[in-house]
Amino acid sequence: MNYLSLFSGLLPVIAAFYNYKYLDRVLKVIAIFFIVSTFFDFLLFITPILGVKNNSPFIHLFMVIYVAFFGWIYYNSYQIPILKKITVILSILALIAIGYNALDGSNLMSFPTVSYTSLSVVFNILSLLFFYQLLNGTEFTHIEKQAMFWFNSGVLFYFGINIFLFMLFERIVSHHGGDLWLIHDITNIIANVLYSVALLCKPQKT
Repeated sequence: MNYLSLFSGLLPVIAAFYNYKYLDRVLKVIAIFFIVSTFFDFLLFITPILGVKNNSPFIHLFMVIYVAFFGWIYYNSYQIPILKKITVILSILALIAIGYNALDGSNLMSFPTVSYTSLSVVFNILSLLFFYQLLNGTEFTHIEKQAMFWFNSGVLFYFGINIFLFMLFERIVSHHGGDLWLIHDITNIIANVLYSVALLCKPQKT
């Protein structure tokens, strides 16, 4: 299941290339993120084979990339000014948490529990706020045909479920990783399917 979860990350990339001519500015940035994400997945997969015993620093670096991309995506997807400001504030707080987690003692060489938990809290909030904006819009839209609806659903699904795994990683998951991490693998596959649907959406006429 772990390999299936890993290679499911290719689905959004394939969808983006297939539907590239229909991608707007935000979706193109989403596509670039998944290309970068695929590179890091490959990096984390290949480094143990090459004899690198600890690749945790790469995960910490990816956390920064996560915030940079998702912060930009949500900032440019919100239409309500206060939500844009909230996005900036939460993104800055997330970066502070990531920096603290990476630079505090030997945490750079361990799984970034604090960083992943912080990201989960921030992205859960941002995704819920996006649904608030979407459902309270003044114009009628078929939300199921909106690319950001599917992308946002994937974000909320993935981080909404896995926040508890990230939060308790050191206490529980690291000791019973096989069974509990299966939850992460399944949610990751489903989230990647939702992201792929987002990148396959055609622009809607207004």
